[in-house]
Amino acid sequence: MAKTPPKTPKYPTTSIVEVPHSRNGKHHGMIGTILDDLESLKPGMAMKIPLKELKASKERIRSALNRATTKKNLSVATASDAAFLYIWKTDGKS
Repeated sequence: MAKTPPKTPKYPTTSIVEVPHSRNGKHHGMIGTILDDLESLKPGMAMKIPLKELKASKERIRSALNRATTKKNLSVATASDAAFLYIWKTDGKS
């Protein structure tokens, strides 16, 4: 029986060492800035972010912030009104 020649791959390959193992989502820059500001936030103070400066909806920013703070084991709370998104650190107790 005749051997069939090996197939040529359609897609290129790369070493697993070169593959990125983390993901920088759409909100990475904004969430990174918020996390940096949270580190220096004094107790009893909240960040006041104008909603018109958000590049995504406040719900999406809250979700991304929740994922990031959970990963860093940081406890925060958020609130909003018609003009601002407020973010502050909490003690983690309900």
